[in-house]
Amino acid sequence: MSEYPHIFKPLDLKFTQLKNRVLMGSMHTGLEEAKNGYERMAVYFKARAEGGVGLMVTGGVAPNFAGRVSPFASQLSFPWQVKHHRIVTSAVHQVDGAKICMQILHSGRYGYHPLCVSASRLQSPISPFKPWALTSLGIKKTIFDFANCARLAKTAGYDGVEIMGSEGYLINQFIAQRTNRRTDKYGGAFENRIRLALEIVKAVRKKTGSDFIIIFRLSMLDLVEGGSDWEEVVALAKALEAAGVNIINTGIGWHEARIPTIATMVPRAAFSWVTEKLKPEVSVPLITTNRINTPAVAEEIIANGQADMVSMARPFLADPDFMNKAQLGKTDYINTCISCNQACLDHVFENKIASCLVNPRACHETEFKQVKKSIAKNIAVVGAGPAGLSFAIEAKSLGHDVVIFERYSEIGGQFNIAKEIPGKEEFHETIRYFKTQLKALEIDLKLNTEADETVLNEFDEVIIAAGVRPRIPEIEGIQSDIVLTYQDVLLHKMPVGQSVALIGAGGIGFDAAEYLAHDPRHLPTSLDKQGFYEQWGIDTDYTNRGAIMDKNVSEPHREIYLLQRKTAKFGKDLGKTTGWIHRQSLKDKGIKMLGGVTYEKITEQGLRISINEKSQLLKVDTVVLCAGQLSNNQLYQRLESAGKIVHIIGGAKLAVEIDAKRAIDDGVRLAQII
Repeated sequence: MSEYPHIFKPLDLKFTQLKNRVLMGSMHTGLEEAKNGYERMAVYFKARAEGGVGLMVTGGVAPNFAGRVSPFASQLSFPWQVKHHRIVTSAVHQVDGAKICMQILHSGRYGYHPLCVSASRLQSPISPFKPWALTSLGIKKTIFDFANCARLAKTAGYDGVEIMGSEGYLINQFIAQRTNRRTDKYGGAFENRIRLALEIVKAVRKKTGSDFIIIFRLSMLDLVEGGSDWEEVVALAKALEAAGVNIINTGIGWHEARIPTIATMVPRAAFSWVTEKLKPEVSVPLITTNRINTPAVAEEIIANGQADMVSMARPFLADPDFMNKAQLGKTDYINTCISCNQACLDHVFENKIASCLVNPRACHETEFKQVKKSIAKNIAVVGAGPAGLSFAIEAKSLGHDVVIFERYSEIGGQFNIAKEIPGKEEFHETIRYFKTQLKALEIDLKLNTEADETVLNEFDEVIIAAGVRPRIPEIEGIQSDIVLTYQDVLLHKMPVGQSVALIGAGGIGFDAAEYLAHDPRHLPTSLDKQGFYEQWGIDTDYTNRGAIMDKNVSEPHREIYLLQRKTAKFGKDLGKTTGWIHRQSLKDKGIKMLGGVTYEKITEQGLRISINEKSQLLKVDTVVLCAGQLSNNQLYQRLESAGKIVHIIGGAKLAVEIDAKRAIDDGVRLAQII
C-alpha cells in the first residue's frame, strides 16, 4: 500500500476519471514561442506524464491578440494552429491515463504591448502600457474568442481547459473593484462585475460539450487593495459551479501584490487555509496551490479535507518522476523544488526558456542524453559543492568511475551557507538529495581530504570544483579583530556584536543581513505560518477586501548597516522576481542601507567611511566582509601547466557572483560530453 494513499486515490469527474489527486499547475516556460517549441514541449510534458502526474495544465495561451502577454506570445484562435498543439497532446496520451488541459489566459492590462485591454483604462504598476477599456462589442468578441479557443483546444486533443480568472489577469480585472470602474452591465454591482467570468464559462461549455474538463482558476486571495471580499469569493464560486465548471483551482495574489506567494521564504502550504474555507460552500472539487513541494505535505492536505486536489508546478520542473518516487516510497530520491525562482520565473521574465536550478534538464530535455559511455573513465572531482556533486552524479550514472575529494567534513559547499539563512531552509532538501544519490550510485566520497597533484595523477581526468573564497578588500585596518568574512559568520558561526557593518550589498550581503537581523530565539517566518502572515500583512480572518491588513514588523535583533560603493539601487542584481522581497524584508527590519560609500579605515571604534566626501564613523562592534569572491583555481592552474587533462566548473571557474544555477548546470553538461 502506498505511503500516501489519499493523493493516489482517483478522482471521479463522472464523464472521466483522474488517476490521482495531483495537478501539474500551469507554468509558462518559453517553449511556447521557441523554435521547435511544440516538439520540445511534447518531450517535456510526456516526461511528466510518465512520471505519474494525474492531470497537467499548459502555460497560458491567449484567445486573441489583445490577450497575449507579449507581442509574440502563444495564441490559439485559428484552425491552422491546431496541428501544433496535437504534437503535445498526442505525446501525452501515449501514456496510459495521462491527461492534459490547456490554460486560456487573457493578460488584460498585464499585456506588454500597446493593444492590451482591460475592464477600465487603468494602467498596471508592473506594465508600461495603459490598457484600452473594452467596449461592449469588444466584450462580446472576447467571450466568443474564449469559447472558440476552447473549441480548438478540444479539436487539438486536450482533455479540457483551465480558464485563468485569477492573478490579476483580464477576468480578475473585471471582477475586482480595484480595476473595474465601468458603468455598464459589466461594472458597478458585484453581479455585474462577475458577468464576464460567467458568460465565458457558459460559452465555453456550450462550444465544448459536457464531456470536456473545465477548470476555473478563481482568485480566492487577491492580496491587493480593492480586491474581492470573502462573500464575493463564495458567491462567485457557487455561480461558477452552476455555470458548469468541473473543478475550481485556487489563485493566490495578483502579480502586482507586494506579498510573496511562491518564493522560498513562504511557508509550505501557506495558503491552503483559504481553499479549506471555501470547501463547504461548493460541491465541485477544489484544488489548492502554492508552496506544496513534498508528498507528505500534499498527503496531509488531502487527508485533512482541505482540498480535493493539490497543484504543484515547479516541483515537476525539479523532478519529473516526483509521483512515481512517492508511490514507491522513495521520497528521499525526489529532487525537491526549493522555490528559488532563479531558473524558472526569472528566466521567463527575462525572455529566456525556463529551466530549474536543481534540474538543468527541465525544459531542455532534448539537449541531454542518458546513454552509457562506451569508454568508462576514472575521474577525480575536487570539491563536493553543487558543481562537483552534480558532475559526479551525472558522470557516474553515465558509466564513469568517480571519486570525490572534499576538504571539509560534509558535502554541500556554498549550500551549507545558504541553508543557514532564515527563509532558505529548503536548501537542506537539495543536500539531502545529493547525499541520497551518492549513496545509491555508490560514489566514492572522501571527506576531510585535501587532494594534491600526486593523488590526482592516478586519474584519467580531473574536475576542479573547489568553489570560492571571500575576497578581502584593501582597506586600512582590514586585519582588525573586529573584522570577519561572511564565511566566518554563516559557516563557522563566529560571534558577532550587536552593531554590525556589512561591506558589500550583493546577494551574500543581503543574506548576511537577513541572518544577522533575525532573532535566533524565534522560528524564521518560513517555518512559522502565523509569523509569515503577520510579517507580510495577510488577513487570515478575511475581514478585509483582498485579505490584507497592516504588517506586524518586529524590532531588528541587531543594528545593521548594509554598505555598497555603488550608488545604484540596492540588490539590483538579485533575482528579477524575488529581489523586491529581499529588499522589502530588510527595509521592514530596519536595516540601514548606505550607497556611494568610500571605505577609509577600520579601527577598534568601528568603520570610518565617507559619502559625498563627508567622513563619518560607524560605531560598530563587527565588520563583516561580503565584498565578493575569488575562485579557488590554483590547483587547476598547476595541473593544467603539468599537462594533466583537467576541467574547471562552478565558482572555481567564475566567481563574479555565487551562482548555484550555473554551477549545477556546468556539472551536468560537462558530464554529458566528457
